[in-house]
Amino acid sequence: MKFALVLVFFISFLTVRGQQNYTDPVYYTNHIFNDKIKSVQLYQERWNLSYPILKLNSGEKLVCHFDLLDNQPEAYSYTFIHCDKDWKKSDIFPNDYTDGYAENPVEDYQSSFNTTIGYTHYKIAFPNDRVKLKFSGNYILVIYPTDNPEEPAITQRFIITEDAVKINTDVHRPQMASDKDTQQQVDFTVAYTGQNFSDPYRNFYAFILQNGRWDNAKKNLKPDFFGINELKYNSLSEKNIFQGGNEFRYFDIKSIRYQTEYVKGIEFANSYYNVFLFPSDSREFKPYFYWQDFDGKYYIAVQEGKKYDIDADYVYVYFTLPSKQMIAGGNMYVSGGLNNWVFDKNNQMTYNPKNEQYECTMLLKQGWYNYEYVYLKNGSPDGTASLFEGSHYETENDYNVLIYYRNPQDRYDRAVGSVSYNTLNRLSN
Repeated sequence: MKFALVLVFFISFLTVRGQQNYTDPVYYTNHIFNDKIKSVQLYQERWNLSYPILKLNSGEKLVCHFDLLDNQPEAYSYTFIHCDKDWKKSDIFPNDYTDGYAENPVEDYQSSFNTTIGYTHYKIAFPNDRVKLKFSGNYILVIYPTDNPEEPAITQRFIITEDAVKINTDVHRPQMASDKDTQQQVDFTVAYTGQNFSDPYRNFYAFILQNGRWDNAKKNLKPDFFGINELKYNSLSEKNIFQGGNEFRYFDIKSIRYQTEYVKGIEFANSYYNVFLFPSDSREFKPYFYWQDFDGKYYIAVQEGKKYDIDADYVYVYFTLPSKQMIAGGNMYVSGGLNNWVFDKNNQMTYNPKNEQYECTMLLKQGWYNYEYVYLKNGSPDGTASLFEGSHYETENDYNVLIYYRNPQDRYDRAVGSVSYNTLNRLSN
């Protein structure tokens, strides 16, 4: 009897090794814990600008890329944590939702070639021959030093969904909103014909993401109307309304020999390349103007090389935003996928009273970048981009609608459906 108890304890210990201290909520967000790690991207294998959402048992893969700014490679491993709809750890063990090894080494890595800043590029593609995921729902990809699993280096969110429901989506200018010229309303209908769901009105939970962001997501929405095998979310309230924002600013640094649009100058100093962007202008009161962007994302590329992952160099990019005075009560940030949509020391701007402008320097890998300027009020988790960017109902945006279902008898939340919708209808439903 004692031997059996010891064996059970030992198996449980192996199952949760590397996860036992993951109690801080930051571990369940997109976060980089090591300052030497840059350019973390997670997307579908065949589309670099896609969102990290997979269909269950579809044969699709996600790919995670990241760089360690060091000439000497380090050993990393990875594991997965299944979460509920609110990104809290599920009440199920890794051996319940994984088929294969719960923890695996990162074996695909290469050293940079002919770059001023040396780095090691790492790549993880999954599911793979070593591990597959059996359940739908929210997941955290945890990447950690192999010799120190208790201290993650990277955490990234992704979602595995089922095709258990059909979602029809429409995005339009709000009719009843307080400022309908600056906002977009996301209406959708969920059809679950032929499916055996218990009390869908109470047990379905809807989420809406704008451009893949979780910081301003609409969460745990309940339907406004329900019919036979159908739920409708088209409230006249503002619960499914977003600021339309503006098309993202952009710059191209795939070449360090030629100045492209919005690049004022390129200098080589102190053994590094420095890229100076033209000072940005305020667009708060300017009329809307469309141009095709990446909806806040970035794309690694290099003109003077063939292997983008290891030939692209790292350069210091200088941002300037003219402002007659410093804005009290908060801070300005350069925001977008270039900093994982978070607000920290890497993308915070400082005010230069002499030149009457905000300034920021970021170390970025060569490629195409989208960004915007965001004001973050002290104590607020949500930033405001309209202060310098403006907001328009016409703005092109991506929206992801996610539907979760929790059977009262189950121990986890299923992601039973998802759809991507672009306001220009470029994405397929």
